[in-house]
Amino acid sequence: MSLDPVIAFYAAPLVAIWSVYLIKRRRTEFRSLNAREEAIAAGLSEPTSLHPVIDSALCVGCKACLNACPEGDILGLIRGKAELVEPSNCIGHGACKTACPRGAISLVFGSEKRGVDLPVVGPDFATNVPGIYIAGELGGMGLIRNAVEQGRQAMQSIVAQGKAKRPGMLDVVIVGSGPAGIAASLGAMEKRLQFVTLEQDAFGGTVAHFPRGKIVMTAPAELPIVGQMKFKEVSKEKLLAFWHKVMRDTGLKINDQERVESVTAIDGGYAIKTTRAQYQTQSVLLAIGRRGTPRRLGAPGEELPKVVYRMVDPEQYRGQHVLVVGGGDSALEAASSLADEPGTTVTLSYRSDAFARAKTKNRKRVEDAELEGRINVLLSSTVSAIHPDHVELKHRNAPVVLRNDAIIVCAGGILPTDFLKSMGITIETKHGTA
Repeated sequence: MSLDPVIAFYAAPLVAIWSVYLIKRRRTEFRSLNAREEAIAAGLSEPTSLHPVIDSALCVGCKACLNACPEGDILGLIRGKAELVEPSNCIGHGACKTACPRGAISLVFGSEKRGVDLPVVGPDFATNVPGIYIAGELGGMGLIRNAVEQGRQAMQSIVAQGKAKRPGMLDVVIVGSGPAGIAASLGAMEKRLQFVTLEQDAFGGTVAHFPRGKIVMTAPAELPIVGQMKFKEVSKEKLLAFWHKVMRDTGLKINDQERVESVTAIDGGYAIKTTRAQYQTQSVLLAIGRRGTPRRLGAPGEELPKVVYRMVDPEQYRGQHVLVVGGGDSALEAASSLADEPGTTVTLSYRSDAFARAKTKNRKRVEDAELEGRINVLLSSTVSAIHPDHVELKHRNAPVVLRNDAIIVCAGGILPTDFLKSMGITIETKHGTA
């Protein structure tokens, strides 16, 4: 047998395997390029918090990081190198860094173009202000598992400080009832501390604001008293139901709809003034997230009960005249969901002339609904005044009056930076650093 047929015999399958590999790789790169271009077009090219940075000199394009990310197509492959293609959707899971066999990935906050303001927090979750601690998303960690773990550990640090307190003073006031706040509250119960947990909105924190049916990516985490929460992929509703069951089973109480107005240092601790009461406490744990206080319109009549700052369930607006205000993903998702409800009239108002910071799929849903006459889109418009049965807007400098039963404001939140600074907490702006 001559050498050429032998070479051909072994080379043919290798060539076939290599061809399949190249085809798959090109498809991956094509999807990655499209995802990156869509993110840039939507104005979503900057990460909002913790995210990976890939050293292209070390990256070998093995796709281990792409396969490890549980959040979807956040990372892509472009010109044979891994790249962050959907930066705004990254929540800093960190699985990509762990999976990289070359050590090419670092996790950082902010970027050269967009800095991220974060409080300076020590490994024990203490701030530079003695007795004030921070856990969870406010410190830059958006993952539920991490927030739960930080809330639990922060409470351990508070217990470890072991200082004597004045009679009538609480051991700790926990601000926020998201994953970190829940874990910390259970930790306080477990250690038989005197505490109160305050929540300016509804129990559940940021998760409670997610759209109906949204899948929440999480991972097993340890809750004091309860034990391990074993979810790996769970819907918003199922996770909230689990937390409500925890409340019932443990007797945990949350003071919801009670917003903290000020935290003032006093002898031996802090005086906390809220919209309902005043407290004195030895320690404070801030687990308030980065969403902050909802941004208001500043229009007359905004105090009417029909004005809300998040949409929980579109069904409750069935058959009503609803105005949605905002131009981001939350506003577009709310308007689209409402438009699917029978008999609901939906108007979407946004102050700019384009939905510049919304995902392509959400803009497409709104465009389709507008063409079908299910959404009335008013770009370059602002709310002038709100009345019980109607609303006044200014659209391209012309007055517009609409029948109205409900207004959903999705204008984002005011980050709690000033609130933290008022307590003396040091804030650091991160520009692509750990």
